[in-house]
Formats: sequence, C-alpha cells, structure tokens
Amino acid sequence: MKEYHPVEVPSAAFAFCKYSLALLLWAAWILHIKELVGVVLLILLLSAWLGVERAPLVLLYSHTINRLLPSKLELLDGNAVRFAHLAGSFLNATALISLYFINPQVGWAITGLTAILKTSGALGFCGGIKLYECLNSPNGKCCRFGRQLKNLQCDPRSGKGGNTL
Repeated sequence: MKEYHPVEVPSAAFAFCKYSLALLLWAAWILHIKELVGVVLLILLLSAWLGVERAPLVLLYSHTINRLLPSKLELLDGNAVRFAHLAGSFLNATALISLYFINPQVGWAITGLTAILKTSGALGFCGGIKLYECLNSPNGKCCRFGRQLKNLQCDPRSGKGGNTL
C-alpha cells in the first residue's frame, strides 16, 4: 500500500484547475480543436510531474486571484492526485494519437469521454482518485477489481498464483 502523502492547496485554486481543464476539454470536443487536447495533456503531465501543490493552474490561481480573495486550504493525497493526473494524461495522449494518426472519430469520442470524466471529477467524483484508493486499500476491499488484482500475486518459490481475472 502506498503511503499517504498529504498536500495542502487553496481549495479555490484546486477547483479552478479542475473546472478549467474540464472547460478546455469541452471546448476542444465541441469546436474540434485538436490543439486544446494537447494543451490539457501538457498541463496534466506538468501537474503530475510537479505535484498538485505546484501544478501550473494551481500556481496561477494561487499567485493571482487567491492573493486578493484567499480561500481555505484543502488537504489532498498528493499520490492519489498524481495518479489521477497520469490517468488523465493517458486518456488525452490516446485521444491525440488517434486524432492525428489513427481515426479522428475515435479520437473525438475519447476526448468526449475524457471531458465527461473530467467534469465528473470537477463536480466531486474523481474516478482516477477513486481507482487509486481502490487499488491501494488494504486487501483490495474497496472494489471487486481491487480484490481480484490482489489475488493475482504469485509465490515465486512454488510458481503458484492466485485467482485469475
């Protein structure tokens, strides 16, 4: 199980980040602007690399609007948010590859799905964080998938593994 990595960020800055990315994805999907998908990918990759406390949109808000209208701090699990940013990056990279090299219709479908997931996350249910918590809960008790994944561990001496998916 991964260690909990507490991080405090201004709640309004975190909300600004979530809502901005959701709006960028919806604009990309509605207006069919591939470059916006790339912008979201870049922001998510930077956020995963730098951590949520130094994410570009969080810093932008913290050093501008939050100085004028301070918001309370929100305690987050930095590892869970990093995982969610990487999951979002994967979806956006898949969409971009499809948009440019495979099939634009599939790319726009993935972009639309990502916009829905990001909006869901912005409204309080982040699937990436939930998946992270599920996979890192003790004994995989969070969900069926987590339990199955925990059972796949193999004993290298006997060559016997657990259940299969």
